Amino acid sequence: MHTVGVQTTILANIPSPPQGVWSIGPIPIRAYALCIMVGILAGLWLTHRRYVRRGGNPDMVWDAAIVAIPAGIIGGRIYHVITDNEKYFCDTCNPVDALKITNGGLGIWGAVILGSLAVWVLFRYRKVPLGPFADAVAPGIILGQAIGRLGNWFNQEIYGRPTDLPWALDIFYRVDESGAFAPVTGRSTGEIIASVHPTFLYELLWNLLICGLLLWADRRFRLGHGRVFALYVAGYTLGRFWIELMRDDAATMIFDQRVNTWVSLFAFIAAVIIFFLLPKGRETPEEVNPHRDSEANDLDTAEPSEEVDPGPSRSSHT
Repeated sequence: MHTVGVQTTILANIPSPPQGVWSIGPIPIRAYALCIMVGILAGLWLTHRRYVRRGGNPDMVWDAAIVAIPAGIIGGRIYHVITDNEKYFCDTCNPVDALKITNGGLGIWGAVILGSLAVWVLFRYRKVPLGPFADAVAPGIILGQAIGRLGNWFNQEIYGRPTDLPWALDIFYRVDESGAFAPVTGRSTGEIIASVHPTFLYELLWNLLICGLLLWADRRFRLGHGRVFALYVAGYTLGRFWIELMRDDAATMIFDQRVNTWVSLFAFIAAVIIFFLLPKGRETPEEVNPHRDSEANDLDTAEPSEEVDPGPSRSSHT
């Protein structure tokens, strides 16, 4: 009897994608942008379902999206550029890169702040309470964040310190067509630069966990008046705090800690306080949509469409 030894190689580490940008003719297809778009659509779908169940006007969801999405993108980019200004305003930097959103770099806090401000203005103008909508949108926001984190995987960014854990993320050396180093837009040479903590994956899984927690808590305790949104902020920042402590990419430091670590800490404290200060219980459908009766009356009093006289009926015989 002969024994044949078989050598096997088990791929334990998580590989980065070989590239994050594809071209269809002159049109670049960026995985980062696609992940953001899918995240937005998933968040809108969940928000629409939840807001309508609360008694809200479904049209307000789409109106809010029209103002919140561009405001959120602008706010997210501004926050990123401010907190990572050394990437764009240095002796060897090109300030124009600060405008290249598709290359990656959106700060969630800037997106939430400016997006929320835009929606607040819209709802104030329409004389509709913001609290029920904020509670409806909270799980959708963090679901969208989870999906959007996949874009960081394609861009090889938002990673942690080097590690030899079995689930380490391999960062590849990427080059463009000229052979120059291009970590975002280039293609992998197969050379591994480092094996690091996949903090993008940690945050993705944490966000999905918090999304499930929000849906459960809202259904179990019938939360309202903005308490689901406050719980979202508290839950997200709790995870973001310890994930920031694991990251090793360049960042603005304050007292030897990353700026997002401090932002997460203070946002968590504020969210917990606000959660307990907000009223308990959930709004009635009439409170969610004060214009409910007038909208129904508008439908009832709408002029009927003209009907065509079908003329005398005729029967056919075989």
